[in-house]
Amino acid sequence: MPRSSFVRSRPVLRGAGLGLAGLGLVGALAGCAAGGAAAGSGSGGGPYQDGTYTADGSYQAPSGTETITVTLTLAKDTVTAVRIGRHATDPNAIQYQAMFAEGISALVVGKDIDSLGVSRVAGSSLTSGGFRAAVEAIKKQAAGS
Repeated sequence: MPRSSFVRSRPVLRGAGLGLAGLGLVGALAGCAAGGAAAGSGSGGGPYQDGTYTADGSYQAPSGTETITVTLTLAKDTVTAVRIGRHATDPNAIQYQAMFAEGISALVVGKDIDSLGVSRVAGSSLTSGGFRAAVEAIKKQAAGS
């Protein structure tokens, strides 16, 4: 398996305090922000179960393989919250992951999980590859696969 497609899923502990009030938007973003709905529990309205899911996604940066952790909360297949755990080791990757983490909420909260097409966030384009890989793993978790 190529390094850039490595994905490792981890279980999520309920009630672990996944508040996102501190996320802000850095720089000008392409696209528009959508409002989020309240997170729910129980079964969802589509193919994915409501809940909070976490997965790691790796991507290839000039400095080597970097990883981010993505935590999504879903309600009726809609992303109601997102949190990014940053694990970069290279100074440039650290900077780009920080920009990505601060800008991603405006692009995904309020959107259907199947419609997420993130390619560049606040100047960070490579981190998006790790995000997409983690979202695919989260879809499998949420679908019960």
